[in-house]
Amino acid sequence: MFRIRNPLAAIPRDTLLRQVDAFAEEKGLTEHTALIRKGALVAQDPTNYEDIEGEYALSPLEIEDIRNEVLHKWRQPRALYFTIITCSIGAAVQGWDQTGSNGANLAFHQVFGIEGTSTRDTFIVGVVNAAPYIASSLVGCWLSDPLNFYLGRRGAIFFSAIFCLLPVIGSAFTQTWQELLACRLLLGIGMGAKASTVPIYAAENSPASIRGALVMTWQLWTAFGIFIGFAANLAVSGTGAIAWRLQLGSAFIPAVPLLILIYYCPESPRWLMKKNRYQKAFDSLLKLRNNPLQAARDLYYIHSQLEIENMVIGDSNYVTRFVQLFTIPRVRRATLASFTVMIAQQMCGINIIAFYSSSVFEENGADVFHALLASFGFGLVNFVFAWPAIWTIDTFGRRSLLLFTFPNMAWCLLAAGLCSLIPVENIAHLATVAMFIYIFAAFYSPGEGPVPFAYSAEVFPLSHREVGMGWAVATCFFWAAILGITWPTMVQAMTTTVSHLQPPPPPNS
Repeated sequence: MFRIRNPLAAIPRDTLLRQVDAFAEEKGLTEHTALIRKGALVAQDPTNYEDIEGEYALSPLEIEDIRNEVLHKWRQPRALYFTIITCSIGAAVQGWDQTGSNGANLAFHQVFGIEGTSTRDTFIVGVVNAAPYIASSLVGCWLSDPLNFYLGRRGAIFFSAIFCLLPVIGSAFTQTWQELLACRLLLGIGMGAKASTVPIYAAENSPASIRGALVMTWQLWTAFGIFIGFAANLAVSGTGAIAWRLQLGSAFIPAVPLLILIYYCPESPRWLMKKNRYQKAFDSLLKLRNNPLQAARDLYYIHSQLEIENMVIGDSNYVTRFVQLFTIPRVRRATLASFTVMIAQQMCGINIIAFYSSSVFEENGADVFHALLASFGFGLVNFVFAWPAIWTIDTFGRRSLLLFTFPNMAWCLLAAGLCSLIPVENIAHLATVAMFIYIFAAFYSPGEGPVPFAYSAEVFPLSHREVGMGWAVATCFFWAAILGITWPTMVQAMTTTVSHLQPPPPPNS
């Protein structure tokens, strides 16, 4: 991960204190000058805070709270956990939205008369499934920068939640595939804006010691949303002709609390500081940290980072920030890194399973109920094995998790493809295919699942964080759309094994 060197490290103590006084005067924080002075000294040398002497020596309580950032890093204030819970609900919305179409794929194409094997019908089914990702990559992700600029992190999440609520309800009442396509395109606007904002919001509110773990809760609770979505698909499978409508519409459930809870969360201190609202930023940090000294330390440190970035990058607008993703060397490296991890997440094929697993299991010999049950098992494995990443992502690092899990994901898919060559009438066919897909999910969940979003939320400088995250998520969703569109045609052309290492049959065989 790219980090800016501590901008306070080389400043003489007297100079630093004078700069703090000028800062407090300029930002209307003079009543907190003494506290910010002490916080700046801690930020200057984070490992030797106990050695600060004189009038700025830390109290025993302050020393204990800073020490606990390492020894008991999960002792955090309620406001921080409330914020992360709200972000987690947003992630669950994302996961549930993905899986509604999974169960509906068993029926909606028949209702709308696109169940044929022609290129037209298979292409339409693929586009309907991929529609949220098409709209996310082309519109939703790019809206996140202006939404964040004008509305803040909370406002952007509220906006996206509206688009994750109303189109989902509308999709349950559609009468043609065109109407369903329109609803899913509108859903994609909300999904893209939300996926580009929530990880940033979580990263900016979290202390450094647990930032990676809290940011990766996006993927953990996306996995939970996928699991609950599969559970909902299974629960309504016996409702007859309207089952597919309930499967599509049920994703409105988590969007409601997201709309309500987001405005009870503190706004991002970093965003407030970028808007020169330093008093409100300090108020947010006081809610998000255990001790006022920690809030003062983070306030001045973030301010120093912003000052350095402004000197290097200068003033910019949306267009120039986007161009700078590819022209400024430091930002370009972040752009390339986020592109790499995001495209890898999709090209491993995870969203093919999220979109089409029920259809795949059905075509591998399962009836409707057992196809949904097998998909439910995938969702359960995906969620359970996302938990280890909370502890490993800040211990072993992002890169190490990818290097360990990616090769294991590869052999799992290879094994699943080989097992699909077992005759369908043999019980081992479905059992072994499902088993290796589950093992694939067990490797994906703590590695390629959480790392790309956590990495992309952290890797860009503050000045380019919104547009950079928009770029990263757009990359992810664009390739998810490509896979979603092409999969039905691939299955039609190469059988359900996806030419699972099996050559196509000769003509007239």
